[in-house]
Amino acid sequence: MTEQPRVALVPGVLALLPEHASLVDPVAELRAAAVAAVRWLGPEASVVADAQGERVAAALMDAAGVRRGGSTAYLVVGNGTAKRSEKAPGHLDDRAFAFDSALRDALVAGDLSGVDWSLAEELWASVDGLRRATDLVAGPATVDYDDDPYGVQYWVMRWGS
Repeated sequence: MTEQPRVALVPGVLALLPEHASLVDPVAELRAAAVAAVRWLGPEASVVADAQGERVAAALMDAAGVRRGGSTAYLVVGNGTAKRSEKAPGHLDDRAFAFDSALRDALVAGDLSGVDWSLAEELWASVDGLRRATDLVAGPATVDYDDDPYGVQYWVMRWGS
């Protein structure tokens, strides 16, 4: 039996880039959880993300002292919907709450087989990395962060030992 790789999920929010960590960090709690999760991956990790997520992953890996590469740890970048309030980037869509709840449950369970990827796109969820990491996300997750600042659902989660 092969050991499950370490996998961490962080959101691809541009606010996690270092230029946004000024005197008043708008996402300090999220940043701390994301850097800790990336550090937990170990000295090397492969990245599964879209273009924006790649930028965020590179910044977080730099902050955590993790190099890119290897095949025993993976940093997956993705997040829930961006339509959870009137001021959210995609404005309010009441379907976002049920979708995010179902996606969270699927992530925690480590089974993304039932995710409605089309609805995710409609609700502006950043799921490209998640869709490509369905085989990596297995077993129960540890949830380090779960909130929706600015009307966008963000999670930091970890799988593996």
